[in-house]
Amino acid sequence: MDELLEAPAPAPRGRADYAIEHALRDALGGAPVIAGVDEVGRGAWAGPVVVCAAVTDLSDPPELPGRGGKTVGLTDSKLLTAAHRSAFAAVLPGWLAGHAFGSASPAEIDELGMTAALRRAAVRALEALPVAPDIVLLDGSHDFLGRPWRVRCEVKADQRSVTVAAASVLAKVHRDAHMAALGADFPGYGFAEAAGYPSPVHQKALEESGPTPHHRLSWSYLDDLPRWRHLKRHRDPNAGEGQLSLM
Repeated sequence: MDELLEAPAPAPRGRADYAIEHALRDALGGAPVIAGVDEVGRGAWAGPVVVCAAVTDLSDPPELPGRGGKTVGLTDSKLLTAAHRSAFAAVLPGWLAGHAFGSASPAEIDELGMTAALRRAAVRALEALPVAPDIVLLDGSHDFLGRPWRVRCEVKADQRSVTVAAASVLAKVHRDAHMAALGADFPGYGFAEAAGYPSPVHQKALEESGPTPHHRLSWSYLDDLPRWRHLKRHRDPNAGEGQLSLM
């Protein structure tokens, strides 16, 4: 897909626009269904990796009231406050032409590795959309989907593309809610506050109590936990895809 068009100009600071989507439509002709895809949870120590796929009709995206009469535009979830993410997540489902979530569990991440688990989660999201996309717009420079999907990769698409920004916000809010629910069952790990990422509270709980059933056991943090290092799981590079062993 890269040879089909020149990279569009970046969106105005602070909000995404449709420059990438319009460029794709011009290059492909007609009105292709463009699914924006983004993920959250790739670097966490616990919990699933979650992918959202979103489709718009290229209408003006929702905005939120801001300070001084200004508005808050849709952009990468990491650039929004938690309150703004929640507010966008409440209105986006009714505005989008379609969206769906897919996830891969910690066990799948341990079994397959992150790239393959991420692809599995993304395929689940894409196949759950109400209409099959003609092209998938991914944030970043790496196509982790591959065939048969037709993919366009764009660096910082979560900041530049309305479609990907919507997916970014929904994925983040969806996974944060899931991790908060896990935190009720496993207090002390800070899941509600840090969503399974390595916060000081999380690291202390791991040292004292070890990993929960929701932790990724193939990750290197276990190397630094002598009491729990025996739980580390390793993929056998000489075996079939994803085969694991306890070391």
